[in-house]
Amino acid sequence: MAAVDVITDYIAALPGDTRRVAHGEWGVTLDAERAGGWPLDLGLRLADGLLRIQAFALPYREDIDFGQVLHWNRQTRLARFACTRAGDIWVQADLPAAAVDAEQLDRLLGLVVEGALNVRAYASALDAPPEPSAGGWLPAD
Repeated sequence: MAAVDVITDYIAALPGDTRRVAHGEWGVTLDAERAGGWPLDLGLRLADGLLRIQAFALPYREDIDFGQVLHWNRQTRLARFACTRAGDIWVQADLPAAAVDAEQLDRLLGLVVEGALNVRAYASALDAPPEPSAGGWLPAD
């Protein structure tokens, strides 16, 4: 089966908001509940023998440590974090068209979603109030 057919069938079977934008281009939106507080849009594009999946994960925030986010790329498989000049965080992944099957597509989409959810969780942790101290090394009165 051709990669475009594998992707079309896979996307059509997903729950929620999915769409075929053009030949070789699809979109998937995860609802806010499953996507860390606000919807997560994923774009898929099959062109020039390569499937690219990308998701806008987080808008620019002054308190985000971009070095930390980009350092995470050393620990990822297939998917990676990217930062625009404006400071927005994206997650993207590529797969040769010849390697596209339902299992690989599922894996790649899962890694992109996982990356986006992780960076959103990182941002949420920055927003959380500090936890009360357990007393540190001083004895409690």
